[in-house]
Amino acid sequence: MSYWSGKRALIIGGSAGLGRALADVLAQHSARVAIVARHQRPLDDAAQELKSRGAEVLSLPADVTNVDDIKRLGDAVQSEWGGADLLCHCAGRSMRGTALATSAADFRELWETNFLSAVRCIQQFAEPLSANRGHIVLVGSLASKVAAGYLGAYPASKFPLAALAQQLRLETEQSGLHTLLVCPGPIAREEPPGYGARYATQAPEVPAAAHQPGGGAKVRAINPHWLAGKILRACENRRAELVVPKRARLLFAASQLSPRFGDWLLRRMTSG
Repeated sequence: MSYWSGKRALIIGGSAGLGRALADVLAQHSARVAIVARHQRPLDDAAQELKSRGAEVLSLPADVTNVDDIKRLGDAVQSEWGGADLLCHCAGRSMRGTALATSAADFRELWETNFLSAVRCIQQFAEPLSANRGHIVLVGSLASKVAAGYLGAYPASKFPLAALAQQLRLETEQSGLHTLLVCPGPIAREEPPGYGARYATQAPEVPAAAHQPGGGAKVRAINPHWLAGKILRACENRRAELVVPKRARLLFAASQLSPRFGDWLLRRMTSG
């Protein structure tokens, strides 16, 4: 029997991308899956497809930057399932721009979406997760460890997830709560026609290469279902971090030991 059989998994940002892939893989392992997203239509489509495969699914519309929505989310999960065994925060938004040209309002908006929403969700669900020796998965980015150029407010909104994950490990592991930080490179996904052009419109002043996925990072796009499987195995082994690709760890270490050398490597590996 799978470790995940019958487990109650809550996926923030579960209607698309990596969150959707995690819902698929969890359902394949006979987990009960609650998917959360802001927009009803893609949420309903994802839930319907999962149910057609026999999965037990909760479809929960919510804006996780809204405190009241998170409280309603907690109440709904408690009422339906009596708690949760996995909280995976996949919600997030990227952008392009220079640090100097990015407005304080944009920094604040990405901080709310990419970081503070994770804090609020964790605080809502930490108690039942601890009681069940459950898992928190924070989906960061390579930008949680190194800040490539021309990504606007994105690195500043993803770096705090690494600090939060470490602090949670130090403070809550003894109570049974496991925290995993995931730092992936660009994730392959199907985009509507012209979707990539949004960055060119948003930040025409940055190099064209920076408009590409990952800000032009010279790494292969990651299959989201493959990554979802890696994440679940990392949870089973209660690992602290999952970095994909692994060689990015060398860049992280170099940046800590020698910031100038790290900057040089980062320029060679990205658009900036």
